[in-house]
Amino acid sequence: MELEAHVHGTIREIPESEWNALDGASEAPFLSWAWFDALERTGCVGEAAGWLPHHITLRAEGALLAAAPAYLKDNSEGEFVFDHGWASASHQLGAPYYPKLVVAVPFTPATSPRLLVRRPEDRPALLAVFAETLRELVARSRISGAHVLFPTADEAAALSEAAMAHRCGIQFQFENEGYGSLDDFLARFNAKRRHQIRREMREVAKQGLSIETLRGADITPEIVDVMFGYYVSTVEKFAWGRQYLNRAFFEEITARLRSSGERAGGKGGVEVVLARDGKRPIAGAFNIAGPTTLYGRYWGASEERPFLHFNVCYYHPVEDCIARGLRRFEPGAGGSHKLVRGFAPSITHSAHHLAHPRLDAAVRDFLVRERAVVRAKTADKSVAFR
Repeated sequence: MELEAHVHGTIREIPESEWNALDGASEAPFLSWAWFDALERTGCVGEAAGWLPHHITLRAEGALLAAAPAYLKDNSEGEFVFDHGWASASHQLGAPYYPKLVVAVPFTPATSPRLLVRRPEDRPALLAVFAETLRELVARSRISGAHVLFPTADEAAALSEAAMAHRCGIQFQFENEGYGSLDDFLARFNAKRRHQIRREMREVAKQGLSIETLRGADITPEIVDVMFGYYVSTVEKFAWGRQYLNRAFFEEITARLRSSGERAGGKGGVEVVLARDGKRPIAGAFNIAGPTTLYGRYWGASEERPFLHFNVCYYHPVEDCIARGLRRFEPGAGGSHKLVRGFAPSITHSAHHLAHPRLDAAVRDFLVRERAVVRAKTADKSVAFR
């Protein structure tokens, strides 16, 4: 069967029903057609943002077999797979590194399928076709390369077999090993660590604070305003912070995922973990829930309180994941402080095609050493409970 590859300058060139019917699209709300459309409509992606939509589809006789979210980039911001050293090396070789092609969900360092397919059993074969498609796009567009960010482990392995360079990274994630309660989870720790975590959790009650998770209609426009304010304040606290999202996106995606979540029986969508002092909000986390995984995205606070961040961003969501039977909680990139709170070191993946042969050879040599370090650091997950 002859496959045809197409590049789309907007998600709206791909019918919503076709995209959402693909296997993988329902695994996380940020893979839904609505998510990518909201990013485009609110101006969070586009030429001005340095994320130009370049979505890729594979069709046979007009039928959609596979699709991937992709963007042409003139920078490396908002990717969370850091390649600034590669860009510097490329320029030293006299080869411009930008623009480049990335297959990714913008500003979202979360593992999930990157090639959505009509039939799951076709994914391995289609990944090989996809790798070749990326190489052809790079050659035709005369750009430096293509990068598939945060694919699943199986996708990364298949792309590696299809001659793409395989990179590994580390995140700290909660894995639900069949815990019946938060006490079961805490029982994994040694006595000293368990006592410390319980002490941090008791601080909420000692300060007269309450923490709850808001979903659906409980996330009112007022709550959206509060969370957007927290997001901006957190960005502004750090010299390296970047405000990738605007108020319009927060409002639109909350409303659209609320509607889709209601149609799906309340499963999945935006969730807000809100801490209040009496009726007054003082901190919150903006999370995304899928059928099996909770994804922590943004956090902020209007007041500094002892252990408030740990309770809002870690302990309360973990307890909620256990109660709901979710398998995993990915609280985001970075943060080795998560390790001592039971978030185990986990491998993340990316796959890369670099057109310049000398740059490609140098990167592949580096990745061999980097993978060995990452695998050594993630080999023993019990370290999170010692």
